[in-house]
Amino acid sequence: METRPHEHIVKSFDAELARLTAEIAAMGRDAGAQLAAAFAALEQGDTAAARRVIEGDDRLDDSERRISQDVVRLLALRQPMAGDLREVLAALRVAADIERIGDHAVNIARRVLDLAAAAPQPPVAGLAAMAAAAAAMVEDVLRAWEQRDESLARAVWQRDSALDSQYSGLVRELLTWMMEDPRCITAGTHLLAVARNLERVGDYATNIAENVVFAVDFGELKAGR
Repeated sequence: METRPHEHIVKSFDAELARLTAEIAAMGRDAGAQLAAAFAALEQGDTAAARRVIEGDDRLDDSERRISQDVVRLLALRQPMAGDLREVLAALRVAADIERIGDHAVNIARRVLDLAAAAPQPPVAGLAAMAAAAAAMVEDVLRAWEQRDESLARAVWQRDSALDSQYSGLVRELLTWMMEDPRCITAGTHLLAVARNLERVGDYATNIAENVVFAVDFGELKAGR
């Protein structure tokens, strides 16, 4: 059966978009690993591991630059219109959000170095729970992006408010601890910063979820073209 030129163009565009999605998924797994490594370094007080996280940030920056270049090339060669353009731009935004998640992993790793010189430190159980919740949001939203799973993306979106509540509870816990023992103010300040970074990770996971919904809604219209 003869392939029409229009069908060939559509298939080529879809293949390039699939490759872009795979690139973003790989970048997301790298960011998730960075986040997990940063928090493990925090729990263990492992400054060497923290430095490895900081050094690994260049990989994510390189990945974002490569994806940005691929988007520019796709725009120049395919000149997508309307919905196609929206889907490519959504991919660009997702890559940017993943890079920022990596930045927050680096911020947490830097606090590990700062905390190494601070004492005493509080046993804040809620921080580990918050880190696990943020990491799960990232993992799930990246799977939603790769699979274009709108229901999973919306579920991640809805979990952001729970993460915000965890953050508020941690702030109260840490401030109480700092007031009770002024010697702990330095360590408490660093842990507050860690909690804030985890809260921001949740925000970026939510941004990605919004773009998944955006892409899926377009995909349903695209199927009829």
